[in-house]
Amino acid sequence: MSELNNIVLKILEKGKGILAADESTGTMTQRLDDVKVPSSPENRLSFRETLFSASSMTDCIGGVILYDETIKQETSKKIKIPELISSMGSAPGIKVDTGAKVLAGSPDEKITEGLDGLRERLKEYYKLGAKFTKWRGVYTITKNFPSKLSIQSNAHALARYSALVQECRMVPIVEPEVLMEGEHSAKECYEKTSEVIKKCFEELILHKVDLKGIILKPNMILAGNKSDNKITNEEVAKLTIKCLKNSVPSEVTGIAFLSGGQSEIEATENLNLINKYNDTDFIMSYSYGRALQQSALKFWSKNIEDIEGTQKVFNHRAKMNTLAAQSKWFKDLEV
Repeated sequence: MSELNNIVLKILEKGKGILAADESTGTMTQRLDDVKVPSSPENRLSFRETLFSASSMTDCIGGVILYDETIKQETSKKIKIPELISSMGSAPGIKVDTGAKVLAGSPDEKITEGLDGLRERLKEYYKLGAKFTKWRGVYTITKNFPSKLSIQSNAHALARYSALVQECRMVPIVEPEVLMEGEHSAKECYEKTSEVIKKCFEELILHKVDLKGIILKPNMILAGNKSDNKITNEEVAKLTIKCLKNSVPSEVTGIAFLSGGQSEIEATENLNLINKYNDTDFIMSYSYGRALQQSALKFWSKNIEDIEGTQKVFNHRAKMNTLAAQSKWFKDLEV
């Protein structure tokens, strides 16, 4: 078993998932503005430190994706953030792309940038304690999109990124996100997501990436948020499994879903049903941002000194998702 595969298994063992705390300074400022807390480096660190020292970090969270600012910070007790995360039994990770920019040749679509200088940055992050990394490609569904250009360009970037990350002895999270925004049906989401994932694996194989040493972070199969044709949670689960069975090579060990704009409960319920119907060998868990943090952030914003209360809210959400990753969740467990 490879060193990289061991990292994957450790992150996703026993229903554990990944906390996506890699919001850029701009995104985090927006989140804090929404709950009327000033976005200073101290406040951003304070909220994250509160989560990273919660008991569920040991019981439920196998990995934390950090942002460049955060991985270099120290806690109020002068402990480096990656050291705090490691001491809780979780793996520190880092977002390494530099964001989605306008795709030349198709200006209504996006290409994720950040390959320039990536090898050097990866070496630095590895020294800081990172065990895994993240890169997100984004695709929109409309009548004409995603285009072949967008699907090919983003797959190529994800593969080049993954090869460089594995060269640096870290696990790449491969995140091709087909966005929920739009009027598309679940059927269209299924077709486009399948196409996107298949192309990603074509490129990963071409770039000689060890598929046992990656974590795939896909969207679930959902109707667009403006669609009139919503489907049931059971249909979401069954279509998502079908898509992955037909698109993902069997060598892949771990799949950690993004929440992609779903509510906290919806993201948990869909994950639970996916695991209930999962007839594959893939470990299917979660890599959630807002769907893990939103309630905790709202609670914390009322009194940023109430660390224990905030942790209690976060611990509950993390526990619910870890139960869902083992198909042991049910609605009555929600407060």
